[in-house]
Amino acid sequence: MAINAGLIIIAYLLGSIPSGLIIGKVFYGIDIREHGSGNLGGTNSFRTLGKKAGIAVTLSDILKGTLAVLLVKWFGHDFHPLIAGVIAVIGHMYPIFAGFRGGKAVATSGGILLAYAPFMFIILLLVFFISLYITKYVSLSSMLAAVASLTYSIIIWDPPLIIVVSVLSAFVVYRHRANIKRIIDKTEPKIKWL
Repeated sequence: MAINAGLIIIAYLLGSIPSGLIIGKVFYGIDIREHGSGNLGGTNSFRTLGKKAGIAVTLSDILKGTLAVLLVKWFGHDFHPLIAGVIAVIGHMYPIFAGFRGGKAVATSGGILLAYAPFMFIILLLVFFISLYITKYVSLSSMLAAVASLTYSIIIWDPPLIIVVSVLSAFVVYRHRANIKRIIDKTEPKIKWL
């Protein structure tokens, strides 16, 4: 029981590591919370700090979810590894190390799936990038990938995964509510393909 409680705390602390804030301050002298959308996630890192930083932040945020799930697989016995993944996502959205102002849950949620259902993760990446290529909206592509994850989990019928993906999809859509309004108003920024 103490091990499981420790793993939950570790999962939250892992999720709370503010990759965008750290990379922005250490390598660029910039607090990305004061630029762009003010968000600590990969998209704002790409827009504020550039490609290299955006890739580094996105990969770091993915690995937070992956590591939380793997830690439970390696050391936990009494609870489902997806629970630790959800805790890491909560840490990512509300990080103790960054004043509880974090990211939008997309990359860390993807990291959970990378550890738990790698083939599903690949499919979701395809959905995300196809949608991004067509629409040029990162936010819309993220939400479509969330819906695809729920559809996939229902098709393969994994009840714990269905429950967790439902929660994660709700997080993703809720955290993108301002983006939804901007998409409707046609003011949401689009990416530029080089």
